[in-house]
Amino acid sequence: MINLLLLLAGFVLLIIGGRLIVDAATDVARLIGLSERIIGLTVISIGTSLPELATSIIAARKKNTDMAIGNIVGSNLFNVFFILGVSSIVYPVPVYAPAFFDLGVHILASALLFVFIFTGRGHRLERWEGGLFLGLYVFYLGYLVTA
Repeated sequence: MINLLLLLAGFVLLIIGGRLIVDAATDVARLIGLSERIIGLTVISIGTSLPELATSIIAARKKNTDMAIGNIVGSNLFNVFFILGVSSIVYPVPVYAPAFFDLGVHILASALLFVFIFTGRGHRLERWEGGLFLGLYVFYLGYLVTA
């Protein structure tokens, strides 16, 4: 019974924390003159992805590469299918024109990951490929801020 209460309390606190993050990020975006879209694509997405980063680094260092890749791919699939699905059931999610570019970048990044993993030596992501992904992300962030 206590575990059920703790689970319920955690869920309630998670909802409150999510609301606080969205409200605070919206206020910060307005304060510094950035769009909510940019804050969502940068600050919030980086903050929510830090656990995946830590898990993947630890898994890669322990040579559990399937777990490292599965963690990232699984997280993306979960976000697209489950989170977006549940969110749109609760309240319809309109998709505006600027999001088409971001969706295109996501599709291209996924395709590039596929090409790197299945055409390289030994089905692995090499350091230079990881560096290329980091460089492309920095370029993408620069584009978002300056566009």
